[in-house]
Amino acid sequence: MHIIAQAHTDIGRKKRSNEDTFLIDPKSKLYIVADGMGGHAAGEVASATAVESSQKVIREGLAGIELNDDEETRHMLLSLLERAVRKAGKDIHAEAERDISKRGMGTTVSLLLLTPMRGYIAHVGDSRVYLVRQGEVFQLTEDHSLIRELIRSKKITPEEAETSPYRNALTRAVGVYADVEVDLLDFEIADGDQFLLCSDGLSNYFETDAEVNSILVEGRFESAPQRYVDVANARGGKDNITGLIVKIEDRGAQSDDIAFRLNILRQMPIFQHLEYVELIEVLNSSTQRHYEASEMIFDEGVKGDEMFVILDGEVSIRKGGQIVIKMGQGGHFGEMALMDRNHRSASAHAEAETRVIVVKRRPLFRLMQQNNEIAVKLLWCFMQVLNQRLRYTTQDLERMKRDLPLESVLDLD
Repeated sequence: MHIIAQAHTDIGRKKRSNEDTFLIDPKSKLYIVADGMGGHAAGEVASATAVESSQKVIREGLAGIELNDDEETRHMLLSLLERAVRKAGKDIHAEAERDISKRGMGTTVSLLLLTPMRGYIAHVGDSRVYLVRQGEVFQLTEDHSLIRELIRSKKITPEEAETSPYRNALTRAVGVYADVEVDLLDFEIADGDQFLLCSDGLSNYFETDAEVNSILVEGRFESAPQRYVDVANARGGKDNITGLIVKIEDRGAQSDDIAFRLNILRQMPIFQHLEYVELIEVLNSSTQRHYEASEMIFDEGVKGDEMFVILDGEVSIRKGGQIVIKMGQGGHFGEMALMDRNHRSASAHAEAETRVIVVKRRPLFRLMQQNNEIAVKLLWCFMQVLNQRLRYTTQDLERMKRDLPLESVLDLD
């Protein structure tokens, strides 16, 4: 795997100093953007301290971790990133306690760590990490801002947010208090993936997320950060501007499969309301399984706690030994077991060599407990699926009544 990275930072058109700091650490494959606040150079101190402190903790921690792609390693790396950002917050807060002129200083932190198999993000504040994958743009981080909370609670509209006096108010920052809650995310990486880490002095000037990609492909990769800065300055440049881009090359043959699996999940009714990052978390909670032709996936009457999504191949659903339906790529079955963990009403067999995503009840429920938004969306989708099935069952019963002799219909009633 080959990684290239470029960055550019600029004071903008309105500020007297640049309080943004960025890091490109090729050895650790660590990339950080921090946007400081506090004035009187305190913001610059906060962002620089956050970057330096986080890098030190992560470098030391990586020395003791073997970079495998198992659950234990993922947990260790996420814990390391969280520890690094929280340590940075403690260092910044301690400095502010020592020097009264720096009281209240803090910073955002958006941090990306790449390993041979996965990407890891730690995030606090309203700087952002975007992913550009196969021409599509996804915001991987969530702004910790008052504006976002007001929009989410429908107290203001996105249009009203543009001129709101609370536009720059953060609900979470590193160093303002001695400790901070850190958002964490890990995900599979693909060949050609590109990331943009940026301060809000840049992201505030994007008219659409798609513009992240359009600016990126305008010219050479090496000059892209400067082009981002030029766009922000041309549109006002009211804040410091920092853009850091990272591109993964020579990742390997399985790259397209990552995007393919996520797209398969996106098309499923049960996951139709989930954001891309939420789908990543569902995929993280699932496994892949391979079945040979004629192999049974599960038998009728056994208890189940898994649902299946077909990536490739063909599966038949059988009732009493008779084939009820055959399904191929994108087909899904067994989802009711996630809700009731009851006996299977039919059996499933691989008609050809078949590869599936397996979503198990316990990991999915653990994810729902950790993320209320995912829980609400999934429960709503389950209700829609159940409602649709009830309608189909009612229509089938009505059709049966019409086809039965009159005396049989009277017996049914």
